[in-house]
Amino acid sequence: MEKGPLLQSRETNQPLNVLILAAGLGTRMKSERAKVLHEIGGLPLINYVCRTARSLDPEIIYVVVGHQAAEVEKAVQNEIGDLAGFVMQTEQRGTGHAVMAARAQLAGSNSLVLVLPGDVPLIRSETLEAFIENHKSSRAACSVLSVRLENPTGYGRIVRDDNDLFTRIVEQKDAALEEQKIKEINSGIYCFDSSKLFSALERVNTSNKQGEYYLTDVPQILLSDGELINVYLYSDAREVSGINTRAELAEFENLLRRQTIRRLMTEGGVTFIDPSHAYISAEAEVGRANLWQSQLRVIIATGKLHGVIRAATPTGSITVPRCAPLI
Repeated sequence: MEKGPLLQSRETNQPLNVLILAAGLGTRMKSERAKVLHEIGGLPLINYVCRTARSLDPEIIYVVVGHQAAEVEKAVQNEIGDLAGFVMQTEQRGTGHAVMAARAQLAGSNSLVLVLPGDVPLIRSETLEAFIENHKSSRAACSVLSVRLENPTGYGRIVRDDNDLFTRIVEQKDAALEEQKIKEINSGIYCFDSSKLFSALERVNTSNKQGEYYLTDVPQILLSDGELINVYLYSDAREVSGINTRAELAEFENLLRRQTIRRLMTEGGVTFIDPSHAYISAEAEVGRANLWQSQLRVIIATGKLHGVIRAATPTGSITVPRCAPLI
């Protein structure tokens, strides 16, 4: 835990609210579609984040929307229904600006605010639960989830002092050469005390290379106020990684497919003769003792499947609509 000069008591039984940042276009995707609407496993990226957030039993899940707001809101409501609340960020001026858009909803909530990017589809509820518990036990005003990367290019670095204590987060474009060598990076996942968060956000400015309001400035501001800042170093960088390019989207699609096939084989008793040529949605429910034939080169499944599945030709492809049984 990273300690400021003053140890202050803090409530640990605050209600949980979740704030998901989903307003960006994602210019590196080279697409007119909002980044969180790009799909892996047959679902938009935002659906995975919302599903995991719902499992934490928050009071409400606020989603900051901007680009293609109506489409993003529809995807979110399809996943979590009435648990969703929406905040409009009319212009995108940085992550701090996005969070400030939710001030009216959260500043007076006396809650723990979990901030999540909308493009981290592999994040697990167990990881977030451990992070939240660590934040509560630290009695910090802010906790940052960090990971170490061999190639940290493009990410904000966690800067520590000679005693290995947190001092600040510096973004790639603002980092000095020595700071760019730091391998510990900010995942973009935070826990905040709601009142402390918005008090600090009021003091964030745009004095940086990108001319944006950085949420990453908030921990340093809180530290200067004498608050505790907690850094939770996590071991699995892939799980908390966001998706920024179409190449990364394809990598995550492949990873999710492999995870799904392994789960069906180890937990569901399903046999895949040739897993490398089977394509199946993470949503699929497959009956025990099913046999997935090697000649079925491509399978896209989103419903409940029963019985032996066969292909008519070596390059056959079957698409199973959601909830349609194949017998």
